[in-house]
Amino acid sequence: MQKQTGKSGGSGGPTPAKRGRPFGSATGSGAASAAAVVGDAAVPSILLGPSLQVLTALSDQNNKKIVLALQSGLKSEILWALNALTVLSFKEKDDFRRDATPLAKVPGLLDALLQVIDDWRDIAMPKDHTKPPRVRTLGAKTPLSGFGHENIDKIYSDTTIPSDDQTKTDDTTVTKKRSAGFWFDEEGLFNVDDEGRTEKQQCAVAASNIIRNFSFMPENETVMVQHRHCLETVFQCLEDQNTEDDELITNMLETLVNLAPVLDLRIFSSSKPSFIKITEKRAVHAIMGMLASSIRVWHCAAAELIGRLIINPDNESFLLPVIPQIYKRLVDLLSVPAFDAQAAAISALYNVSEVNMDCRLKLASERWAVDRLLKVVKTPHPVPEVCRKASMIVESLVSEPQNRMHLLVHENTFAEIFTSDGKYSDTFARILYELTARPSNKVTSGQAVWGNIN
Repeated sequence: MQKQTGKSGGSGGPTPAKRGRPFGSATGSGAASAAAVVGDAAVPSILLGPSLQVLTALSDQNNKKIVLALQSGLKSEILWALNALTVLSFKEKDDFRRDATPLAKVPGLLDALLQVIDDWRDIAMPKDHTKPPRVRTLGAKTPLSGFGHENIDKIYSDTTIPSDDQTKTDDTTVTKKRSAGFWFDEEGLFNVDDEGRTEKQQCAVAASNIIRNFSFMPENETVMVQHRHCLETVFQCLEDQNTEDDELITNMLETLVNLAPVLDLRIFSSSKPSFIKITEKRAVHAIMGMLASSIRVWHCAAAELIGRLIINPDNESFLLPVIPQIYKRLVDLLSVPAFDAQAAAISALYNVSEVNMDCRLKLASERWAVDRLLKVVKTPHPVPEVCRKASMIVESLVSEPQNRMHLLVHENTFAEIFTSDGKYSDTFARILYELTARPSNKVTSGQAVWGNIN
């Protein structure tokens, strides 16, 4: 593994992946890495900064070794495996590496990473809830009983200790004395004290970062969304947002956002073995908890997650019962003076409003919903796509005759945007037509049919 720096330049690379690398990642450096490693002249040699080069055969030669190292429980082995996987799982959006291994498909690798997280979560609880240490009496008269730390401050000796019927040798006459603490200084094991807890926490965060990196690779999606233990661990971490490590929760949330388009919540009621007993209702409750969070990164990601989950018709039945709470929170996010929060809310509302008529009726009746959607268009939002989606949401609301009374109060605003903004004039022209002409005809025809029935 080595670093190489080159000059930046232009490139007509292929179409980017459907989801790029997250915050702050560079683009194009993976292509240069591949060109330098495999010597392919066809790959454009561009670099936008230092890039890590991974040997082509590194992952193939060490797949089994990495899994065994994660399962060993030894500190040095786990750290080596986590460092190697962090490098191997990182893939740039425009990475041309043809030897990239879908690491989530390596036998036992995903389970081994989840075990690292489970080991931390098994001890990640307040000390008040842990059981008090038992009093061990067996071997209490020997320096090392093997059952606890009662004699940790005593002295270990390589000489034979006299039996009970002999006169006890004074501590000053014992030869070859060594502190008993050296037994607990073994570098290969995790301590059971606060230092050991911190080390296990760092390993769990590193493992969650690797799982997050896996989720950015489309070839890993199928394996991960069908792995019930993986999804249960992710949702359980979201449930514990008030007590768990912030970085761990963020990694798990980003993993879920990446997998959401192909995620089916019915897996929690399937026949696959369960480790944590997460249900569909608990999963939705965990998402709602993240949506209600005051941390901007979390509630923005939760809003995007809901918008992606609702695309799958199989998930609708689990999300529809909480649609009123979702609408209320998303409309609140529209009033936040942060463009990313507004964009996430608009994206989610755009998908949810297309589910059925009832969703459109509830959104139109939500207080301040239409007013804040129009404000996004009028301000306008710096991303044109967000303004376009906001105007299309309003158009979908107007298509329902029952919403006519809620939207007529905004008729002047519609006309103002129609006359002043050329980008969305066609959309608001259709909105004004539906609002002033078509709905009344629909209502009249409906009343006529009802009168004929009577």
